[in-house]
Amino acid sequence: MSLTDNKTSRITMLGTGNAMCVNCYNTCFYLRSPRGGMLVDGGGGNGILQQLIAAKIPFESINHMFVTHSHTDHIMGAIWMIRKISPMIFKGKHKGIFTIYANDVVLHAIKTMGELMIPSKIFNSLGQTIILKEVKDGEEVDIDDMKVTFFDIGSTNFKQFGFSAQLPDEQRLVCLGDEPYSMQSEPYARNCDWLMCEAFCLYKDRFVFNPYEKNHSTALDAGMLAQELGVKHLVLYHTEDTHLDTRAATYSAEASQYYKGPILVPNDLESFDLKPDKSSDSAKN
Repeated sequence: MSLTDNKTSRITMLGTGNAMCVNCYNTCFYLRSPRGGMLVDGGGGNGILQQLIAAKIPFESINHMFVTHSHTDHIMGAIWMIRKISPMIFKGKHKGIFTIYANDVVLHAIKTMGELMIPSKIFNSLGQTIILKEVKDGEEVDIDDMKVTFFDIGSTNFKQFGFSAQLPDEQRLVCLGDEPYSMQSEPYARNCDWLMCEAFCLYKDRFVFNPYEKNHSTALDAGMLAQELGVKHLVLYHTEDTHLDTRAATYSAEASQYYKGPILVPNDLESFDLKPDKSSDSAKN
C-alpha cells in the first residue's frame, strides 16, 4: 500500500523490544500521516533496514527521523539510515533531504559515531543532503502535515526527548520515550488521543526483570498512568521478549486493571490506524 493513499494516519511498529531483546527488534516505529511521515528511533543496528523493507516502507519516502536519546538500541539505527539514504540522494533515487531531529546530546553522538564509523564521503553529506536538526524543549516543528512538539521527558539518566504530534484530523499522539513518566510531560500527555508508553515487563514479573532498577515501568504502571491522565488509547511497547506469543493478552490484562480504554500491545511489523473510532483501532499488515 502506498504511503499516501490513505487519509488516516497510521503507525507501523518496526520493533517493540527493549535493548537486550533477541526475539524481536528494538523499539522503533514509523508514524505515517496522509502527506508524509516520521521515523522514530532506529533500533540498535542495520536491522532497521530489514524491518523497513519487510514493512514495505520505501527508503525514498522517508524524509524525517527523530531520535529520542543516545542509548544504543535507539541511536545506532540512525547511522545505518544515513549510510543508506545519503548515497540514494546523490544518485537521484531519493528526492529531497533527510532530516534527523534530536537534542544536542544525541546529535553530538551521531556526529562522533559518524566520523569514526562511516565512509568520509557519506559523513561529509551531513549538513548538505543529511540535515542534523537540533530541537529544544518545547520546540514545535511542521513535519509535512503534522505539527510536532518535542519535549524533554525529565530523565535523570540520559537526556531524552519525547514528542507530541498534532495529526491532520486534530487528534494528538504523544510518545513518552522509554523511561518512567515525569510530571514535566503532563502538559503534553494529559487527555491525549494516543499515548505511547514503555512497559518493560509485567508487574508480577518485576523481580525477574528488575524494571525499576533499570529506570523502566511495568504494564500495571502504564495502565495507572493512562487512566490518571485521561488518555483515549494506550499503546505499550519496549518490553522484554520471553513470551511474545502471549504478550498482547497478558500486558493488556494487567494494564486494564486500572485503565478502562482501548489497549494495544503490537508485535514487530504490526500497524494500526490512528482512528478515533474505538472499533477500528488495530489492523495488522
